Amino acid sequence: MEEIIKDWGYIALFLYSFGGGFIGLVVAGVLSYAGDLNIYISIMVAGVSNFIGDQFLFYLARTNKNYAKDTMRKYGRKVALAHVMMRKYGSKVVFVQKYIYGIKTLIPLAMGLTKYSFKKFTIYNIFATMLWATVIGTVSYMMGELFLEYIEEYKYYAIAFIIILASLIAYYIKKI
Repeated sequence: MEEIIKDWGYIALFLYSFGGGFIGLVVAGVLSYAGDLNIYISIMVAGVSNFIGDQFLFYLARTNKNYAKDTMRKYGRKVALAHVMMRKYGSKVVFVQKYIYGIKTLIPLAMGLTKYSFKKFTIYNIFATMLWATVIGTVSYMMGELFLEYIEEYKYYAIAFIIILASLIAYYIKKI
């Protein structure tokens, strides 16, 4: 199993981070603590992929407005929340959206539909991605010890906790 993680872990992290990456980076941080991955490479891989993914979504919306609008129509309330956040936070929304599951991919699409500067988005996205990858990667690495000890000692409680947490997140996302 360790060889599979070492051989394919960064590729899986790259692919997962293209569309979001929060959970993938947390898992990579814990695996890095366990010695299966390197935290610095994990942060870099997740950051680069996340940056490229947001740039792609912005560019897609800018060059193919009909497709972006059709895609966004499926997520009515989430799109409304994205627009409220854009009005309220302005350019800072590029930083904020990295941490909010459910609208992370909608913000670049929504911004791409507006007259927002591609250059300005790129600059904000670079710094937002670096901050996001560093914070999430570092915290998850530091929490790796606690997590691994907890899992070993309380296996069954941990499984129940993960199932309950995943259910609550899914419920929350459907409510948005």
